[in-house]
Amino acid sequence: MLASYLTASLVGWTAELEPVATLTVSELVDEALAKNPELRFYEAEIIAAKAGRKTAGLLGNPQLSGDVGHNAQKFGGLSGEGVAWSVSVLQPFEWPGRIGLRKAIANHDIELAQFGYERFKIALASRVRALAYGLFAAQEKSSAAAEVAERFKALREVLVQRDPAGLTPLLETRVIEATELNAQRKASEAALATQAALLELNQLRGVAPDTGLSVSQMRLVFSPPEDKGALLRLARTNNFELKARALELAQQGFRVDLAKNERYPTISVGPSYSDQKAGSEEQRIIGVGISLPLPLWNRNKGNIEAAAARQMQAEVSLNATEREIQRKVLEAALIYETKLREMAKWRPDSVQHFREAAEVADRHYRLGAVPISTYVELQKQYLDAVEGLLDTKKEALEAAAQLELLTGLTLPLARTTTEEPK
Repeated sequence: MLASYLTASLVGWTAELEPVATLTVSELVDEALAKNPELRFYEAEIIAAKAGRKTAGLLGNPQLSGDVGHNAQKFGGLSGEGVAWSVSVLQPFEWPGRIGLRKAIANHDIELAQFGYERFKIALASRVRALAYGLFAAQEKSSAAAEVAERFKALREVLVQRDPAGLTPLLETRVIEATELNAQRKASEAALATQAALLELNQLRGVAPDTGLSVSQMRLVFSPPEDKGALLRLARTNNFELKARALELAQQGFRVDLAKNERYPTISVGPSYSDQKAGSEEQRIIGVGISLPLPLWNRNKGNIEAAAARQMQAEVSLNATEREIQRKVLEAALIYETKLREMAKWRPDSVQHFREAAEVADRHYRLGAVPISTYVELQKQYLDAVEGLLDTKKEALEAAAQLELLTGLTLPLARTTTEEPK
């Protein structure tokens, strides 16, 4: 059967990854923060922004100019010829305040790069934790589905060996075969989810895709939900995206001031020297040169209007982002509270009770004490219970990670532990 073949292939491929390293969630997060290749991109962005800050504070390079030519002069009835040359060095000086504005813009670039770096680190750690639990949950689902599928397979093999007398035994055999196929399909899906989580984890860890990995046995511990008002206040003051938009707005204000400042010319001042010879006569001139453009045709009006328009866009973007963040915080908080209420209805040993009930039903069905409907329903409910509890915990963990990213702080909403439940 295709499902059985796929499951066997995945199991065989996993076996080829041995030896498998067993790591805790904390170890996985530390490894990802140390080896993730994308972190180098954000580190390079900070270095580039700091280099731009150095450039913004520098004066323009001096300008060296000179000329040389032939000099012919007449003095009464006499004439003389010689060489005339001159040289000057002019140092450009920006209009007062212009370099300070460029420095302010460059400083904001550094802060933006640092915000991006910190935001990526929090998002990376949250994603690794979610993937680690997803890998653990997928393994648990795969194990439960394989257990049920094997139970149906063994029962089907026993029934096939018997000579079914009548319609009812034949139909029961078909029910068992169909349920076995469905259990195998779930086992295959869980195996695929396991490999998908493993591949992404290896990518985030900066290791080879086929590196084997096993997550230590763990359970999630969830804290009571925070007050929504407190979460919104945290988001307004600590959210990285809001901080970035506010910085961009302030930076755009400096750009408007810079565009207005650039209406005034850059003045170049420096010494000049010229020498002219004509026959026996020689003339030397030492002076100071001044150069500046005359802003007659271009008063930088277009750049000022463009900078003011971008400032308006930055303000609109900040307001829109704030409303979007508020919506996301409330949505994530609602999901987190809902999932906690769902988990509160579960008994700590609910899954174990369903597993035991499925085993008891299997034994008593073989003895004829349990009808086929009860037997099949208990097996399905066992799988649904395992999937429901694991998926609910995973969704609560993802909501907690989203709140952590939105508020910009490490909130003690969800944590993983290897401690066995009491």
